[in-house]
Amino acid sequence: MFDSVLLGLAQVFEWQNFLFLFFGVFMGIVFGALPGLTATMGLALLVPFTFTMAPAMGLIMLAGIYVGAMYGDAIPAILINTPGTPAAIATTFDGFALSQKGKAQHGLVAAAFSSSYGSLTANVVLALAAPPLAIASLMFGPPEYFWLAIFGLTIISTLSSGFIFKDLLAGAVGLLLSTIGMAPIGGDVRLTFGFPDLQAGVALIVALIGFFCLPEILTSVIGQRRATYSSEKVKPTLGVVKEVISTLIKRPVLMLRSSAIGTIIGFAPGAGGNIASMVSYNEAVRWDKNSEEYGKGTVKGVAASEAANSAMAPGSLIPLLTLGIPGSPPAAVILGALMLHGMKPGAELFTTHADITFAFIMGLLTAAFLVTFIGSFGSFVFARIINIPSRFLAPAILFMTVLGSYSIRNSMLDVWIMFVFGILGYVSSKLKFHPAPIVLGLILGPFAEEGLVQSMLAGRAAGGVVSYMVFRPISLVLISFCLLSALWPLYASWKARKRKSTLSEEGSHA
Repeated sequence: MFDSVLLGLAQVFEWQNFLFLFFGVFMGIVFGALPGLTATMGLALLVPFTFTMAPAMGLIMLAGIYVGAMYGDAIPAILINTPGTPAAIATTFDGFALSQKGKAQHGLVAAAFSSSYGSLTANVVLALAAPPLAIASLMFGPPEYFWLAIFGLTIISTLSSGFIFKDLLAGAVGLLLSTIGMAPIGGDVRLTFGFPDLQAGVALIVALIGFFCLPEILTSVIGQRRATYSSEKVKPTLGVVKEVISTLIKRPVLMLRSSAIGTIIGFAPGAGGNIASMVSYNEAVRWDKNSEEYGKGTVKGVAASEAANSAMAPGSLIPLLTLGIPGSPPAAVILGALMLHGMKPGAELFTTHADITFAFIMGLLTAAFLVTFIGSFGSFVFARIINIPSRFLAPAILFMTVLGSYSIRNSMLDVWIMFVFGILGYVSSKLKFHPAPIVLGLILGPFAEEGLVQSMLAGRAAGGVVSYMVFRPISLVLISFCLLSALWPLYASWKARKRKSTLSEEGSHA
């Protein structure tokens, strides 16, 4: 295998292949940064161009697009509070707060470095342990997906900023919105109100733009009549790059934990980066002694989200390359590219086509380094975007939101839904409702519903729904995580009260 790795690296650094890798990373960042354009769309659009290329060259370019897009979605999330893809929702929590403090470059560099770190970690796992992990991915069935969704919903307690009942209600609203359209099992049409376009449900990107981006424009630019989109002037410097990277290097537990979460959730087919980044952010808050810093602008929050998001990408390729099961929508496009070049997933990829397969894996690895380079030095340009006067920037953002919403399904209904969600997001922010639980419910609702219905059907056939859903190894682990996550806020509150009483007693004795 070591010889195959060296051969793969040698192919990546052939000047033509490296040029296409750089081009792929750049295009991936562009697709990730523009709301409505995703890694899946970028890969699908550029796959036809690989037909006339050598297989290794084409796959190396696709590797660059995939890795680049995983970082690109952080740029609008940090600068304008608009996740480029659903996987960057958690990045907005601290990234935009940093931007509002005049520290947009801090967030961008943190995103670039942690994206590279997560991608590198997952690629090492992909190269060394793909076959056994692929077998483990087959153990994920409907019950495991249901409990994974429930575990994700318990994150609402961490996202809560002192208004837990409001946030739970917001999560319930998100779950209700997720039921719009055709039922995943049975095909019943629900809550479409006579609009055929709604049979496919509410597009997630549309909801993200509506709940995150438009309220900020209405509040900051229009409501407060700010001269610039940010309340502070951004002044990028080289010292920021060194400072942020040094800060994150000193937190290996945070980086490794986030990367591991992204890799593990990645090899569970269909889970995706949105769940990985939210779970990783939740765990970062849970285990940090200074958890009160999160949500107010800390590079640790950006790093937790982006490391998991980017680690998910190579993780999703583990079941693809070994079993032919794509772990994410972009992986499904890569599967198509492999098949078009006559490469069948499975043992054959690591024997007959080992040179091409490891060229692809090393392409992913090298692309991670390029993301650090492009992202860190590109931050000097990206960070200055929010210094543009709001009278120019706000209309451009509004135009991009409309274009991004329309491009999902070429439907004007999505544009109107985006505006409705924007108004709802603005009103809810005034009522102290955070949009994150709503979007979290919208993301996890289909996972929970599909997993529950399929589990009930399979459980009846197996002789017991409860035993089928609960007494499976992975299900038991996930249920334990659910209970721990749900009860953790109570423990944290008790611990805080105990610390406060201890300090007051010490003060009275003094």
